[in-house]
Amino acid sequence: MSSKEALKLADEAELDLVKIAPKAQPPVVKIVDYGKYRYEQARKEKEARKKQKTVEVKEIRMSPNIDTNDLNTKINAAKKFLSKGDKVKVTLRFRGREMAHMNASKHILDDFAAELEEIAVIEKPAKVEGRSISMVLAEKK
Repeated sequence: MSSKEALKLADEAELDLVKIAPKAQPPVVKIVDYGKYRYEQARKEKEARKKQKTVEVKEIRMSPNIDTNDLNTKINAAKKFLSKGDKVKVTLRFRGREMAHMNASKHILDDFAAELEEIAVIEKPAKVEGRSISMVLAEKK
């Protein structure tokens, strides 16, 4: 139907002519009350946002001279975060003279990832960022 005819029908019904799919050939339009149409669209978007799950990134900080028991405590905390569906950013912070031994301390992050390999996957491998080395772990699907 031509656009003039559609506009005439919409005026007769005291409603609006709304483009539903403007990129289609020919464009798809509907005769509806525009205010009600916008309200329905907003409600659909709100429902979609409600059902979306946001993934938080929890950070676990360690120093290079961490003891095995402390490391186990941090691993347990990471397991708890991962089981809730969050991602875990593991950061190894260096201060002062520790900066000279950055490469020697990378094994701590490798051990951390190895302990969690049955429930987690490395999303971003260990990378030096200024005075720290970080990696991101995510739950296995």
